[in-house]
Amino acid sequence: MPWIREHWIVLLLLALYTALMVHHAVVGKRRTQGMVDYYIGGRGMGGLALGLSFFATYASTNSFVGFSGQAYSYGVAWLLMAPCVVLFSWIAWVWIAPRLRRFTAALDSVTIPDFIGFRYDSDAARVLAALIVLFASFLYMTAVFKGIGNLLETFLDIPYRVAILIVFVIVVIYTAVGGFISVVRTDVVQGVVMFFAAVFLFTGTVNAAGGIGSFFEVRSQPGGAELFAWDTAMPFLVLLGIMVPTTMKFMVEPRQLSRFYALRDQRETRKGMLVSTVLFFVVFALLVPIGIYAHRILPSGSVLDSDLVVPMLLSEGAVFHPAIGAFLLVAMIAAAMSSLDSVLLVMASTCHRDLVSMWRPSMSDRAVVRSTRMYVGLFAFITALIALNPPGGIVALTAFSGSLYAACFLPSIVLGLYWRRGNGQAAMASFIIGVGVLVFWKYLPWAAGIHQVFPAMFGSMLAYAVLSYRGASNDAPSITRLFAPEPVDLARESTS
Repeated sequence: MPWIREHWIVLLLLALYTALMVHHAVVGKRRTQGMVDYYIGGRGMGGLALGLSFFATYASTNSFVGFSGQAYSYGVAWLLMAPCVVLFSWIAWVWIAPRLRRFTAALDSVTIPDFIGFRYDSDAARVLAALIVLFASFLYMTAVFKGIGNLLETFLDIPYRVAILIVFVIVVIYTAVGGFISVVRTDVVQGVVMFFAAVFLFTGTVNAAGGIGSFFEVRSQPGGAELFAWDTAMPFLVLLGIMVPTTMKFMVEPRQLSRFYALRDQRETRKGMLVSTVLFFVVFALLVPIGIYAHRILPSGSVLDSDLVVPMLLSEGAVFHPAIGAFLLVAMIAAAMSSLDSVLLVMASTCHRDLVSMWRPSMSDRAVVRSTRMYVGLFAFITALIALNPPGGIVALTAFSGSLYAACFLPSIVLGLYWRRGNGQAAMASFIIGVGVLVFWKYLPWAAGIHQVFPAMFGSMLAYAVLSYRGASNDAPSITRLFAPEPVDLARESTS
């Protein structure tokens, strides 16, 4: 067939990649002995693997397709995305990881909603947190499905629906079978692949554009001067409101925080921080300028959606050698999988642990794992259906998902780890205020100049602080010990 002859390199790489994912699924299944293994790898994993996984989980097609192409429309202000990613990743590893690892081990927590429920002794807060996780995850996964669907449709000349089906089948197989251990093992491979993909994508684009210096030559093109203003597409504070929650979610998003649950000890935390910070610095410094360089390559007026910039570059024969283009496509598929698997596992574990098991608490470990696998397939199927007619662009969906986490969970997680006070009412109020401001801010007369995430975070923080200060705290002995002046490192105790 002519189609197979034209795309045989991609098909071969995709087949090899799928075989590797199936292998990791089998290994993960073999090493999974119960719920804690399936959800968080038994709390005994190393920092090198989890640092790579932390990077790979975030750097999905949202990054390689959405973030890389966004500067085409937003201009140079979008380059601030790179330092935002590095800063908030570092903060998450330094400020959140050590305490969250210790708190969750002490409380026997395996999800973010159950941590919130245990920390504040509130089933209501736990259930509401679980519903927020499910809704925000659907938005994020839709963005990832859209990104990889656009890539496959453009590069392989296949229908968008077929592309969505391919992604659905691959990710469900290895996520449902292997659980967290499989996810991390595949993330390690995917993280390395994505590093080289960023290098190839940047160098190929820059060479086709005419070299590094061609970045500034864009200014002399028709409409190019506007790209070098700080408010090219929107007021700067609105643009900042897209970048901040998209990166601040390192501190509050369950799929990222689950890596901290799995750390073996404090030494591994430092390793993970170093690995992920270096990778984010290098990869995002290479990715975010690509949209600017694309103005030197793609015909003026040919790009109607910045989500299509990278797919169009890949389909241009003069930009990448066919073998490099095939590698980049498969690398971006890997990027999509590395995010989808983590989000799916978070959704499935949250649904069972924080919703279903509250009414059926006596299930065996084997039944819990079996039930969670079923939810992996169910949520992937629902997202695939939504992605057939997505409600927004990649960056918009990703940003709103991140805004939900930042507005709702920042007080209950960050303050909950560092401030002794706090209760279920405060957590619930912060969720409700955060969501309310996010949804209704745009209807206010002064809303145009500032992104809704900033007032949403301020409102949720204020509600949490006032109700925590005025209300009773959770005085359970398990919580009191965690706020002792020099708490014991439980992970080290368990291994000594």
